[in-house]
Amino acid sequence: MKKESKLAVGLVSGMTIGAVIGATTGNLGLWISLGTAIGAGIGSYLRLQESKKDNNEPEKDI
Repeated sequence: MKKESKLAVGLVSGMTIGAVIGATTGNLGLWISLGTAIGAGIGSYLRLQESKKDNNEPEKDI
């Protein structure tokens, strides 16, 4: 998966979960914004982990 798409997946997942919780509790605006912030954090974390994993792999000689 591309690095940019990890952030997008985190954002969309957070917004979806936030929308569900917001609709349930009756405070949609709060939970969509919280879901977006949490999703962005998760997406950034996944991107960082992927870049660390890519940097730790030994170089392959051709």
